[in-house]
Amino acid sequence: MNVLTRSLALALSCAALTPAYAEISDNVVRIGVLNDISGVFQDTNGMGSVEAARMAAEDFNGGGKAIKVEIVYADHQNKADVGTAIVRKWLDVDKVDAVVDVPNSAVGLGVNALLRGTPMTLLASSTASSDLTGKDCSPNTVQWVNDAWSTGNTTAAAMMQRGGNDWYFLTVNYALGQGIEAEATSYIQKHGGKVLGASRHPLGTSDFASLLLQAQGSRAKVIGLANAGADTINAVKQAGEFGLKDGGQSLVAFLLFINDVHGMGLKAAQGLLLTEAFYWDMNDDTRAFARRFAQRPGMNGKMPSGNQAGVYASTLAYLNAVAATGSDDAKIVVPQMKTFKGTDKLFGELAIRQDGRVIHPVHLFEVKKPEESKYPYDYYKLISTIPADKAFRPIAEGGCPMIK
Repeated sequence: MNVLTRSLALALSCAALTPAYAEISDNVVRIGVLNDISGVFQDTNGMGSVEAARMAAEDFNGGGKAIKVEIVYADHQNKADVGTAIVRKWLDVDKVDAVVDVPNSAVGLGVNALLRGTPMTLLASSTASSDLTGKDCSPNTVQWVNDAWSTGNTTAAAMMQRGGNDWYFLTVNYALGQGIEAEATSYIQKHGGKVLGASRHPLGTSDFASLLLQAQGSRAKVIGLANAGADTINAVKQAGEFGLKDGGQSLVAFLLFINDVHGMGLKAAQGLLLTEAFYWDMNDDTRAFARRFAQRPGMNGKMPSGNQAGVYASTLAYLNAVAATGSDDAKIVVPQMKTFKGTDKLFGELAIRQDGRVIHPVHLFEVKKPEESKYPYDYYKLISTIPADKAFRPIAEGGCPMIK
């Protein structure tokens, strides 16, 4: 064998062995929790998401290979420029390998664009924009829990089945609210309903009086709250003060979490319809996770939101993929994640599609009356379950360029 032949044989041998010897960069897997720690999403995400990520790292326990995991976190302040600046530093300086959580669609879309083609993975467990698995899909991104298509379509369908055909929207004026309103409007109009109007409000609004008066004046049967966090809580409380329910109008919250219901109280929240992918009191596995979470530092007995459960599940899934491949590079880890199809202990039957969308069942709940609640955080009545293949936009309709 001549020198050229031996060299070629050696190169081919090394290439064949490369996947088996994929390496974890700097021998540590760093996961950055990026969310709103001080603003409207601090209860549904905030430090609770950080604790959820830490729980996932603890349960991973090195993946049987003594893999070291570090959890870092930062507050994006609900500003896209702040969020992308943080992630750029994590990528270029701090050697962070994955970003998780990211409530606020504008921030999530900015991070998604920034990370495309880099070694970093985006676990968009709280980003609601459907564009992440549609026109802006990326080989670096996996989207867990909710999205605007699922939230808008499943919630609108549930209300229309109950006779709610005339709608008015109170919408937070950025990508999250606009996306939910657009998806719900599309469903309503396609199924013979009417949208009588909409009022937009900035993030962090405390006074909904004028908006609620407009909604009341529309005489719409359903007032859809296309917002989240403290905005939803304030809108529901003030709607009660204006007597909207007494006047025969129904309130529907598109993005409501257990923490929000706790914050406004059952007296104000009773009768609200909502869709959630996770509820702490669904089964033995969700209850076991929730009770552990409630005992974590700073949680003070709080039950986890669906977003916080999503941080745990997506972080653990990512770490399991790292252990399986021996790499923390997105181009290796994300394809490994997409091979999973089975049961997740928090979200049920689950699969990860090629567009990055994690599909799982979504449940329709009604908030209990105060007298129906038997113990702390016993807030929901299960009305129905939408199966995974019906709960999210069909992959062929998303327009993801990765899907041929």
